[in-house]
Amino acid sequence: MRDAVTAPPERLEFVVSDDLGGEGSLHIVADAYGNSSHRPVLLLHGGGQTRHSWGTTATVLARAGWYAVSYDQRGHGQSDRSPTAHYEPGRFAEDLVEIAAQLSAPPVIVGASLGGLAGMLAAGILAPDAFAALVLVDITPRQEREGVNRIVSFMLERAADGFGSLDEAADAVADYQPHRSRPKDHSGLQKNLALGEDGRWRWHWDPELFNDNRGLHSAQDSGRFITAAGRLQLPTLLVRGKLSDLVSPETAQEFLALVPHARFVDVSGAGHMVAGDRNDRFTDAVTDFLAELEG
Repeated sequence: MRDAVTAPPERLEFVVSDDLGGEGSLHIVADAYGNSSHRPVLLLHGGGQTRHSWGTTATVLARAGWYAVSYDQRGHGQSDRSPTAHYEPGRFAEDLVEIAAQLSAPPVIVGASLGGLAGMLAAGILAPDAFAALVLVDITPRQEREGVNRIVSFMLERAADGFGSLDEAADAVADYQPHRSRPKDHSGLQKNLALGEDGRWRWHWDPELFNDNRGLHSAQDSGRFITAAGRLQLPTLLVRGKLSDLVSPETAQEFLALVPHARFVDVSGAGHMVAGDRNDRFTDAVTDFLAELEG
C-alpha cells in the first residue's frame, strides 16, 4: 500500500476557467503530499516561480498530518498559459477559488508574493467562507516600490534571451540574492527553467505575464488589497523576511493594523524568498501556526 506521507508527491490536475464567464479553460498542474482525507493546505508560489519551491515545506506539512497541495499558477511551470493573456492579479485569485472548490474541505492558503495577493483577494473579498486560514509570505497590500522594481527587472532582464547554461542562470540568481549561498547542485534551479529548441534556458513562465492590458501590472493598485485585508476574518499569519526590500517594517505594521487578529513572524537571514532563504525557520512558523488551528 502506498505510504502517502513518505511516497513521492502525487501529480494532480485542476481545471479552471481562462476567464470567468468565458468558454476557455486551463489545466493547472499540482503536486499533492500526504493523505487526501486530511485537512488541505494550498501552497501558491510567487510570480516567476513554480510549485517546486514548496517541496520541503509540503513534505513537512504532510508528516504533520496535512494534505499539502502545491500548484503551478496559470502561465507558470507545467500549467497552461492563458491564450487570452489574462494575468491580472485578480484572475489568480479566481483560480484559487475554483481550485479550492475542487477539494474535500476548505483549505488553508499559504501564498508567497503573487500567491499571497491572490490569497488576500480570495479570502477577503471573493469567497471568505471557502478557506480555513491564510498565511502571507512576504507580501502586504502595499509594497515598497524599489523592491517591486528590483524583482520585475530581474525577471525581465533575461526573459527573452535566456541563458546559455544552468551555470549562467545560477550566476544571475547569485548576483540577485547575494545573501544566499550559491548552490553547487542546479537541480532545484532547473525546475524553474525550460530548455528551448535553440539550446538556451529560459524562465518557465509566460512572458505575457507582463502584457500591458491584462498582465500583472494592470490594475495593480493597493486599494483593493487594502480593502481585502480589512475584511479578513479567518486566522491569518504574516511571515516577513527581515532582509526583505519588498515588505518593510512599516508596511508590515500597516497590515497588522488592518488585521489586528493576525500573527506576525519576522524571519532573520531571509529576504523576499523566505521559504528558499530560511526554509527551516519558515516551515517551523507555518507548522506552529497550523498546530494552533487544530488545538
